[in-house]
Amino acid sequence: MRKLFLFITIILCAAYVRAQDVVEPPTAILMVHFGTTYDDTRAKTIDAINAKAQKEFPGLALAEAYTSRIVMARLEKRGIRKETPTDALLRLRAQGHRRILIQPTYIIDGIEMDRLRKEIDNLHPFFDSLWISTPLLYSVEDAQQVCSILAARHPADNKKREHVLFVGHGTENPATALYSQLDYMMRAQGHPNYHVATIEGYPTFDTAVREMKQMKARKVILVPLLFVAGDHASNDISVEWKQQLEELGFSVELHIEGLGEVPEIQDLYTKKMKNGSK
Repeated sequence: MRKLFLFITIILCAAYVRAQDVVEPPTAILMVHFGTTYDDTRAKTIDAINAKAQKEFPGLALAEAYTSRIVMARLEKRGIRKETPTDALLRLRAQGHRRILIQPTYIIDGIEMDRLRKEIDNLHPFFDSLWISTPLLYSVEDAQQVCSILAARHPADNKKREHVLFVGHGTENPATALYSQLDYMMRAQGHPNYHVATIEGYPTFDTAVREMKQMKARKVILVPLLFVAGDHASNDISVEWKQQLEELGFSVELHIEGLGEVPEIQDLYTKKMKNGSK
């Protein structure tokens, strides 16, 4: 009798494991953005990648959410309402969607990703499955691909001592190390005159300047390493960093565009969605 009971238990456990392995695909995608109050860059980045995701997954419902409450409040005053991830997910649930893939358009797995995960943790009981995909820079392969894309998009003549400086936001989170990795990979891929610095993290402005001075750079091409070219691009990069570099004797050229405008970067995000929906 005990052997029969044990045998039945094993069979039931095996069946349960097999059932758990069968995960049905999502029926909806939630695009999560930090957000921006700049209409022009929003159209080129956030709206563009939302449209691309809908095109890549025509059979799935698509929604978007913002995570910056400050941005949302400012847009609300202008009559533009954006949902939080919680609001968007509960609305999708009310429409009958129980399996949802969440794709953030963050650059690194930093503080914003931590906050998003905590917010989503409270909602799991209301759904069958909630998948959270990874940000742009997550794996070594991600960084290698981004390096290649950016180097090809922003050419610089080393013989003329032109240098490209990509400027990211930075964070206090350990994920800020991704910027140093990207900086190192630029040189490893054969681009010694390409540098990465951050506004609020490491590498810093001074770090990049020291490297460029050592290489006797004459001209610096400033490029945002941000999904949208909003406030930081318009003020910190286009004004403050540009002025400081010019005061140090560099000639400065601005290439102001958000990463979300770059088709190849958009493709990396949609690739993550495809991998995450399997």
